[in-house]
Amino acid sequence: MASSSTSAFVLEIGSEELPSRFLPGEEAFLAEAFARALDEAGLAHGKIACHSTPRRAIVCIDEVARRQEEKEEVIMGPPARVAYVDGKPGKALEGFCRTNGVDMDKAYLVTTPKGDYVAVKKLVGGSSALDILAGICPDIIARIPFAKKMRWADYDFAYARPLQWIVALLDDEVVPFRVGPVESGRVTSGHRIHGRGPFEVATASDLLPLLAQKGAVMPDGQDRRDLIVREGNEQAERVRGRILWDDALLQEVTGLVEHPVPLLGDFDTTYLEVPREVLITSMQSHQKSFGVEDENGNLLPHFLTVLNIEPESMELVKHGWERVLRARLEDARVFWHEDLKVGFEPWLAKLEHVIFIRGLGTMGEKSRRLEALCGWLAEKCAQDMQKLCMRAGRLAKADLVSGMVGEFDTLQGIMGGIYAEKWGEDPVVASAIREQYLPAGPDSPLPETVAGALLAIADKADTMAGCFGLNLCPSGTADPNGLRRCAIGIIRILRRFGFDLDVRELFARAQMGYGEREWKVDPTQCLDKLDEFFKTRLRSFYQGLGVNTLLVDAALGANCRTVKGVDERVEALKAFSATEGYASSVQTFKRVANIVAKHVAEGREIPATWKKSLLEEDAEKTLSRVLEEALPVLNQLWEAHDYAGILAQLEKLRPHLDNFFDHVMVACDNADLCANRLAMLKSLSDRFSRVADFAALQI
Repeated sequence: MASSSTSAFVLEIGSEELPSRFLPGEEAFLAEAFARALDEAGLAHGKIACHSTPRRAIVCIDEVARRQEEKEEVIMGPPARVAYVDGKPGKALEGFCRTNGVDMDKAYLVTTPKGDYVAVKKLVGGSSALDILAGICPDIIARIPFAKKMRWADYDFAYARPLQWIVALLDDEVVPFRVGPVESGRVTSGHRIHGRGPFEVATASDLLPLLAQKGAVMPDGQDRRDLIVREGNEQAERVRGRILWDDALLQEVTGLVEHPVPLLGDFDTTYLEVPREVLITSMQSHQKSFGVEDENGNLLPHFLTVLNIEPESMELVKHGWERVLRARLEDARVFWHEDLKVGFEPWLAKLEHVIFIRGLGTMGEKSRRLEALCGWLAEKCAQDMQKLCMRAGRLAKADLVSGMVGEFDTLQGIMGGIYAEKWGEDPVVASAIREQYLPAGPDSPLPETVAGALLAIADKADTMAGCFGLNLCPSGTADPNGLRRCAIGIIRILRRFGFDLDVRELFARAQMGYGEREWKVDPTQCLDKLDEFFKTRLRSFYQGLGVNTLLVDAALGANCRTVKGVDERVEALKAFSATEGYASSVQTFKRVANIVAKHVAEGREIPATWKKSLLEEDAEKTLSRVLEEALPVLNQLWEAHDYAGILAQLEKLRPHLDNFFDHVMVACDNADLCANRLAMLKSLSDRFSRVADFAALQI
């Protein structure tokens, strides 16, 4: 609510219908852009709220100050020796004062470390909110980052769709500006059918009520979503069902309508013989509709769709939707029955003619590679199910040539699992085939079975090894083969199942599956690139979890080749970094590691063990006794993978190391003594450096 010293501002950008996927990003950008622009302009304001529908984006700002804040600034001018000539104002001072619009008698001297300078005080700001907004609005509108923009007619201005109108009001005044062919004003339009308009908006605070009452528009996306869910649930309860809400589809549908009207439709029960996944996919992908299930999770012969109008005859519209959906479901039923007549073997033969990726052979070849790689993975991680994993790998891609996946490509893998169950394959095989493409993203579900996890790893590793061999590596934002997604998927699966798998060995084995062929990248270099790429993704993954980057780099720097090992090191370092003596311990061990590394780099040979007979100083004799007790303990902790225990030993050793450095010269002139002292330090360096790269811990 605007006060006597503030005003309400509203901006409405009207256009032809935008794709629903554009709306969330548009709202977020407008809110951030106006907040930043107003703050930079020094124009005080209250809450910023943004709304969007397919035909409009609205920005409402409360309590906008009527004028920009005025403040006094000190503006430095030329040195005094230049500003004044023989004690009188010179041309330099005259020009400085003229430029800043002040009289010369207002100038005064300021003493700085560099000498005396002329300065003036000047009031800046004070521009009206109307003028500031008139400059801000067209710039922000032009910068809305739509995925695609278009130009129309002879205009240079680009927007997602042609603009139709712009409302820009500060209380009852129009904020004047032009964007492309459209001038701002106070005239808006409502819903195309129920409140077409045009309507004149008297004041900024009148826009939203006017759209709701006369325009039959619900501008707020959350309000539309709530209405769809509330009324959809009510309609489903009447048939003793519940809606299968899908968040992505619900967001899409909410962005497709300005006047949501949920409608429950029906279909023939004979279609329920088709797998549930097929029916739901058909409803969602083709009709933007939601399925309905009973309390036991069984699919019911109903669907919920959302209209953008209140039709004169709801029954007539309902029959129309049912007729269209029936045609889709009939197609699905035909594909289902036709596929069931075939079997895996004919499909496997067809895969020999389906290209995987140009230069990487056919899907038939990939199937055989997956069979072998799954066998190797099972030998490493689940020996009791090796044959089943190999069978899953062999059949994994068969459904790609099925009629059902040809029609509904999002069902790849899922249909393979369903057909495997129908044709009597082991449930382990069927589940693995279903789960092979998981996870689909950084937050999406993971495989639930061991066989599914191994098949998913094999599929992703095979793709990565092949693409890197052809130098099809991601660059910038371009990643057409989804290799970043593959790497993150492998990381998430390995962490979820705790497989102690050497990642470089995995990629080497995947590379071997391609046999002898002409690669664009030398195989050894390819493995190095895969290693580095995978570590980069692993680093990003931990950063996404909020882990301190220095700790992640220290764990990765220990040359561990298993995700499980890195995970354990990261957890140990997190706990270690929270201890009181963390910083001191790190500094001490970094000194140990640096001394050893320096002498190794100089080519000096360091003995594997030290000789007690060469110990001279009390401090080094003490350290020798401490190490004789500590090293066996460290070895035991290493065997037990107790990295936290190893790091805890560092705090116990630190006082003796500090005492050693205070009283003993390591790099002494006596080569034998120097080598003996280095041998003690190296015995520690070797054990701690395999837990973490302490050089990465910048204390």
